[in-house]
Amino acid sequence: MTKQLQQECARRRTLAIISHPDAGKTTLTEKLLLYGGAKEQAGGVRARKNAQDTSSDWLELEKQRGISVSSSVMRFEYEGYSINLLDTPGHRDFSEDTYRVLMAVDSAIMVLDAAKGIEDQTLKLFEVCRSRGIPIITFINKCDRPGKDPLELLDEIETRLGLKTFAANLPIGDGAEFVGILDRAGAALHRFERASGGRYRAPVSIGGLDDPAVREAVPEGILAQLSETDELLEAAGSTLDAEAIAQGKLTPVFFGSAINNFGVQLLLDGMLHHSAPPQPRRAGGTPVEPERDTFSAFVFKIQANMDPNHRDRLAFLRICSGCFHRDLRVRLARTGKTIRLSHTHQVFGRERETGEEAWPGDILGVTGQADLEIGDTLTEHADIRYDAIPRFAPECFVYLHNADTRTSKRFHKGLHQLLQEKVIQRFYPMHSDQRIPLIGAIGQLQFDVVRYRLESEYGAESRMETAPWTITRWIDPAAVDHPVLSGYLSGATRVKDDADRPCLLFETQWNLDYFNREHADIPLHRTPPEADNT
Repeated sequence: MTKQLQQECARRRTLAIISHPDAGKTTLTEKLLLYGGAKEQAGGVRARKNAQDTSSDWLELEKQRGISVSSSVMRFEYEGYSINLLDTPGHRDFSEDTYRVLMAVDSAIMVLDAAKGIEDQTLKLFEVCRSRGIPIITFINKCDRPGKDPLELLDEIETRLGLKTFAANLPIGDGAEFVGILDRAGAALHRFERASGGRYRAPVSIGGLDDPAVREAVPEGILAQLSETDELLEAAGSTLDAEAIAQGKLTPVFFGSAINNFGVQLLLDGMLHHSAPPQPRRAGGTPVEPERDTFSAFVFKIQANMDPNHRDRLAFLRICSGCFHRDLRVRLARTGKTIRLSHTHQVFGRERETGEEAWPGDILGVTGQADLEIGDTLTEHADIRYDAIPRFAPECFVYLHNADTRTSKRFHKGLHQLLQEKVIQRFYPMHSDQRIPLIGAIGQLQFDVVRYRLESEYGAESRMETAPWTITRWIDPAAVDHPVLSGYLSGATRVKDDADRPCLLFETQWNLDYFNREHADIPLHRTPPEADNT
């Protein structure tokens, strides 16, 4: 291990931002970029005249709907740290994309709505973080609106998530009376003024609880309630245990209003202090340390047509160990083939610049390598092959028709690319000559994205025909030749996935339960029983 490699690892931070839809995740991403010096002016999620677009929501569909439908990467330097910030889709229909991002980060920022607390999708994403031992920093957003009491929110995190909390700061008032943040570590009150449209840094003045200017500006009742809450937390005895945070057992909690830039600076500073540097990655049960001299990385995302001028295909790598330099020759573990990484990019939303070097924790974009697939391992050492990234089982299905035979070539090219991105999955009916693509997805919105992108990026209109199945199960390899599977199946059909693995699609949970009762000797799996993309 070289000294430079050790130093570069120590200053890397790679984080995902996760939340339920509409908690303010993308807005917070923009404000972290603003306060981190990566942008002079923050964009808005909802379109406003003369307002900039967000860096993370760059797809036209995202701009139109005001939601994130694809994860995005922003890298910037701040206070001597190199930060890779990954914004994720909040909607459950895109949870597989978010899951893959969580495989590529070392920490997560969990955004909660102060009025709603823990919501369904937040809970699901937290469970993924917990299963991977990812440290979580919590930001309770929208304190500029009426919301739950801070103590109630802290208790909700502890009871529903089983996660200990430490309030790093507290809001001063709420709703229209929200005027700032109490930084508990320094016993300092940060009073904010609302900036124009929230696009610029909010002016702030700092003072103590006994500061005459503070007592004049903040109503006595709000200060009394703030002091009481702070005293109750002190009496509870919660401490900021760095080891517990690193193990994912305790979360530091920050309050604020991302849209008004209140509390963003405190979160950014706390994020650097509490997030984890690059962590070891498992390869066949063996952890690979980031300080290992041998270069290794894995592909966690593929995105086509990010640059409309080039219409190329970008594979996103998470660097796991060693040092990358442009033109490095590496081994593609899945095929054993040696490839040269010449067209490499540092990525900021849809923008990119040539990537000359990268270190563990960095996210690197690669073009010009059509053979790369999600889950692939790239390495200088033949013994390293990172664990597979599992696929999610589709829950809705359609037949996707080409609406115009004159665009057939463009239709199939676009569909092939979207399948490579794993936006959707394709299935092939057994014992059938059906040529219309049968497409599976987690949710209906994924189909909307596919149809939109086929038309906008490939000039191919399409139409959907709903299929009746709602549950996918993969057949155990030992049972694929069972005679029952070659006959009629009530409420089910036999198909193969795009890796030629046999599956059963069921119309209802009742059909699945009936099959399991009648054919207990045919094991079924919720996910593919074999690694398909390492």
